[in-house]
Amino acid sequence: MPPLTPTSHYLAAYPASLVTQALDVIRQGKLAEIFLAKYPEPHAIRTDRGLYDFVVKIKDEYLRNSGQLSRVAYDSKLHIVRHALGTHTAISRVQGGKLKAKRELHVSGLFRSMPEAFLRMIVVHELAHFKERDHDKAFYQLCCYMEPQYHQLEFDLRVYLTYLDAGGEPLWEPRSAP
Repeated sequence: MPPLTPTSHYLAAYPASLVTQALDVIRQGKLAEIFLAKYPEPHAIRTDRGLYDFVVKIKDEYLRNSGQLSRVAYDSKLHIVRHALGTHTAISRVQGGKLKAKRELHVSGLFRSMPEAFLRMIVVHELAHFKERDHDKAFYQLCCYMEPQYHQLEFDLRVYLTYLDAGGEPLWEPRSAP
């Protein structure tokens, strides 16, 4: 396992004491046990269609007036190419005398075999961008409205990504849809 440093880019925005504690758990080999107890199963949403249904259900519950989604998909290159876990796009086009908006949401392929809580967190994050562009107070309030455990889930995900970057083995194997 490569050396873990307090400057891990996933944890850079957190207090040094919290980062040190998380890195110690990884170094001591306790992360797998803790996370598998907390998040025992990966989700069963394997297809883009299943992901679309999952996202639309959340969007319809919390952001009814934000317009339709044209496309939702897993993107296996997203994490590598853009250093992002999800992206959202809103493209406006003039068609005749009307302005048509096309909205897309892409989720990193990493989330195909993670717990549903992590998938929900990234989906909530990207959906919140449809209403709030910047990562400001209003943005995070909207995230917490859609997912009350948003901040904890984001931190746990960042710790897990740090673990993977340090050479840790993936903790969840993909599950087939029921």
